[in-house]
Amino acid sequence: MTEPPRPPGAGDPGGYPPEPNLPGSPSSAEPPTAPLSGAPGPGGYPPAGGYPPPTGDQPPSGGYPPPGDYPPPGGYPPPGGYPTGGAYGAPGGGYANNEDKTWALVAHFGGAAGMIISGGVLGWIAPLVAMLARGSQSPTVRAHAVSALNFQLIWSIVGLVGWVLSCILIGFIGVAAAIILGAVCGILAGIKANEGQLYRYPLSASFIK
Repeated sequence: MTEPPRPPGAGDPGGYPPEPNLPGSPSSAEPPTAPLSGAPGPGGYPPAGGYPPPTGDQPPSGGYPPPGDYPPPGGYPPPGGYPTGGAYGAPGGGYANNEDKTWALVAHFGGAAGMIISGGVLGWIAPLVAMLARGSQSPTVRAHAVSALNFQLIWSIVGLVGWVLSCILIGFIGVAAAIILGAVCGILAGIKANEGQLYRYPLSASFIK
C-alpha cells in the first residue's frame, strides 16, 4: 500500500512550519557582512588593526624615556661649569684674606691721616695699632705696618722738633715738611698696598724690625 501524502511541513522535525521571510529582512542565504575597519566587532572589541596608533606623548614599551633624555651620570655639572679661580672673591696681591688687606691699608692711610690731623706729630699711631692688632697673626700685615711705622716715627720726630722751634722760622719749615711728606708718602703707600705691593718709603729709618 502506498503512504498517503502528508500535509506541508509534516515531515520537518518538531512539526513546525518553516518561518516565512518577512519583507525587507535579509535573506538567510546571504553571507554575513564583515564589519568595517574601526567598527566594534562582536562583544564590543575592535577588530584587529583597528586600534589608533600610539602618540608621541606616550613612553615606549617598558616605561623608559627615549634616548638622549637621561641626566649626566652622578649629577655632576658638565665640563667647564665650575667657576674659575678669581670668581670666589679671594683677595689678590698676596693677602690671605680681606682682613689682612684692611689692616695694611689702615697702617698706610691711617698714618697719612694722623700726620694731617695732628700737625705732623701723631702719624705713627695708626701703623702701631695695625701692627699690634694683626701683625702677630699675619706676616704680610706686619711688614706693611712696620714699614709705615718706621717712616712715620722719624717724620713725627721732625714735626715735633719743628713745633719746639716754632719761635724761629726754621721750626715751621720742619713742621710743613713733616706734614707734607707724611701725608703724601702714606697715601702712595696705601695705593700700592691696595694693589698688593709693599711700598718702600723714602727717607726712612729702621727703628723697628
